[in-house]
Amino acid sequence: MNENNSTTVLPSSQNANQVMWNTNQTSKVVENKTIVYQSEVMGSLMKMIDRVAPSQANILVLGESGTGKELIARAIHDRSGRKNKPFVAINCGALRETLLESELFGHEKGSFTGAYNRKIGLAEAANGGTLFLDEIGELDPAIQAKLLRFIQEGEVYRVGGKDPIKVDIRLICATNRELDQEVTRGNFREDLFYRINTIVVSAPPLRRRKEDIPALVNHFLNNSQHAYLNRGRSVNEEAMKALIRYEWPGNIRELQNVCERLQILSDGHMIMLNDIPENIRNGEAEKDVIAYDPAMTLHELEKRYILKALAHFGGNKTQAANNLGITIKTLYNKLHEYGEFEKFAVHTKPMK
Repeated sequence: MNENNSTTVLPSSQNANQVMWNTNQTSKVVENKTIVYQSEVMGSLMKMIDRVAPSQANILVLGESGTGKELIARAIHDRSGRKNKPFVAINCGALRETLLESELFGHEKGSFTGAYNRKIGLAEAANGGTLFLDEIGELDPAIQAKLLRFIQEGEVYRVGGKDPIKVDIRLICATNRELDQEVTRGNFREDLFYRINTIVVSAPPLRRRKEDIPALVNHFLNNSQHAYLNRGRSVNEEAMKALIRYEWPGNIRELQNVCERLQILSDGHMIMLNDIPENIRNGEAEKDVIAYDPAMTLHELEKRYILKALAHFGGNKTQAANNLGITIKTLYNKLHEYGEFEKFAVHTKPMK
């Protein structure tokens, strides 16, 4: 892919009354998705990707939730010698241990209740290409041991199977955890840690690349599934300043979510300051709104905050987990702990 088309050039403002930030941008395209940037920190990241992609080394992508770690993995794959082979991704935090093993390595017919047919695992399906393991820090110890053997030997055993199956893959892992600290705590195998982090790539949070926000907003507004509404195509200068000023704890995923809501709720072609959600407009004023209450434990505070997040997203656990910066698996465990799981059993508004 041509490096000259990697950046977005934004026009300078001549008149505050003119339409702002409505740009014709060029950007790096990764398969059917897009990496949009003009910041120096992202430019350095893309140069790093270009350097490491041709190698066969295992790569660990670090970054907060919502920073686009899978997009980075796809960019590495598309710049490698395996670009014409499969790119297979699996979220390690979304499945229980038994299901994850079956998804990753496959199973033989009759190997467990419900195994009516032989199933090819995702590691086998990725043969010749790239296997991306997202949220690898969520793996249980038993799966960590099997994954380590797979990396070392280059072969898998299907659940219930006796014969090894040779697999040639390039492994890319991602996590929002500090894996070295997890190793110290005994939650992650040290030998596996050194196997997966031959090269470490860091995805910067959005607050460190704020100069990319106008280009990202433009991209989301003009390429979303709601673009057919023919409104909310551009952003007023004051509204854009508010978007740039906000810290974006949910990173690009949160920004995309906000852009979709703005496009749906906007009255005209231009998004104004009053269209921006209040928590974003007044982000700085709300940084220190939590006062200490001696009668409230940290456990109770966490519970209330998580339940408020679920209520905010209409019971959608995936959106709530993403914006809280935790995995869906952690959210499930918290809901069970609070005795609230049944209220949020489906992605609809919770029961009263």
